Amino acid sequence: MSDAMTASTAPPQVSFLATGRGRLTLALLCAVTFLDVVDGSIVNVALPTIRTHLGFSVQNLQWVVSGYLITYGGFLLLGGRAGDLLGRRRLLIAGTALFAASSLACGLADSQGLLVGARLAQGFGAALMSPAALSILTTTFRDSDRHKALGVWAGISGLAAAVGVFFGGLLTQDLGWRWVFFVNLPLCALVLLGAFRILKADHGRSAPGGFDAVGAVLVTASMLLLIFTLVKAPDEGWGTGRTIGGLAASAVLMAAFAVNEQRRAHPLVPMSIFRIKGLAAADATQVIAWAGFYSMFFFVTLYMQNVLGYSQLRTGLCYLPVTVGIGFGSTLATKMFVRTGTRPIIVSGALLAAGGVFWLSRIPVDGTYLGNLLAPLVVMAAGLGLLYAGVQTAANAGVPEDQSGLAAALITASFQLGSALGLAVFSGIATSRTSYLLAAHTPPPEALTAGFQRALLVSALCLVAAGAVALRASNTRGEPATTSEPQQNLEPSYDPA
Repeated sequence: MSDAMTASTAPPQVSFLATGRGRLTLALLCAVTFLDVVDGSIVNVALPTIRTHLGFSVQNLQWVVSGYLITYGGFLLLGGRAGDLLGRRRLLIAGTALFAASSLACGLADSQGLLVGARLAQGFGAALMSPAALSILTTTFRDSDRHKALGVWAGISGLAAAVGVFFGGLLTQDLGWRWVFFVNLPLCALVLLGAFRILKADHGRSAPGGFDAVGAVLVTASMLLLIFTLVKAPDEGWGTGRTIGGLAASAVLMAAFAVNEQRRAHPLVPMSIFRIKGLAAADATQVIAWAGFYSMFFFVTLYMQNVLGYSQLRTGLCYLPVTVGIGFGSTLATKMFVRTGTRPIIVSGALLAAGGVFWLSRIPVDGTYLGNLLAPLVVMAAGLGLLYAGVQTAANAGVPEDQSGLAAALITASFQLGSALGLAVFSGIATSRTSYLLAAHTPPPEALTAGFQRALLVSALCLVAAGAVALRASNTRGEPATTSEPQQNLEPSYDPA
């Protein structure tokens, strides 16, 4: 009786997200994912100008993008687990500082080697800060707050991809290509200031038996080799010895890593994390979906510039309505999670996005923005917002607090792997179709458009496949993650250190 009376008179739990510090914390963490995602898309638009100024060949120019992807994808699992063990705020600060320093080096680069080297360092910084920020989010917010925060995180990530294209065109045209890197500096400064003043200091936890150095080397080498091989595959050819050997060597290293982890009492990546219901399916959905999404942005951008003759700035402006669609989708997802769970949201988003991309695959050689691009882009964007918000939430549901950094790294690595895989495979499909038509003396605009059409069609099918895989993902409605450590105070205290 007394227990019942105590329960009935207990004050309701206050929503941390409803407080000023809670909103500031979410804004800070979303700034990290915005910085991370926007860097990829903003640089793509500036590539032609970078090539002219620094004398890159067409083949070597890819390393301005690929260098970032390789170190980002390669070090993600190590960065995520290091955050769990060494402290997530520490890794966020270290990664952001490295990202800022390498962005400055990119902007000041006067040679090809310096620019590519700085991009490699930039990717390493992103591999430290991105999973740290996401794991801070999932361990700071609880219950319905967690779903809302993840929905906002996903929406900002999607918006950043489209906003980056716009600002890439604007900065390159008006200020020069170096500003696509310099623009990172003020945002990095804000993140560092906020990390010191808003986030609670954490000192990680000790790793019994010592740090798993062997596992760290094996998993990092495997991921680096896999991303590198995928990036080079379109140029080398999928049937060449280098490509097959690279994929096989990556698989061998990953198998050796799995054996090492099972034998260690305290592994770098506990295999038990893959027994969490729906986590593997959510990560697989992310890989397949982003293979389609990333390729779609790539081919539609090339279509606007190389076929329709749009300038860099005009191309960027064409993506602004996409931000509205992504924002609508992610906002709707956060409101529907409690009613429907995440699985229907993910599947609906995948199918809606597939319909939009299929519509885009019908683009004609004499197309117009209003007549052929605007509506399907917005439809695709709404589906992207639904799917991405759902996947982020499902992938972090039920994860123990001491493994949240690893879970964040896994879902982020899925994004990077899917992007690299999709671009490698689908660019080969588009190039093959275009080359065949050019050999048959088809006019270049028609040959290019036909190649884009085929690649976009396969991208749409890829999104349908992502929806099918998502049927195996967890259908969380807002239940908190399980914890293996005492729950921390929800409100981070000010710590000037």
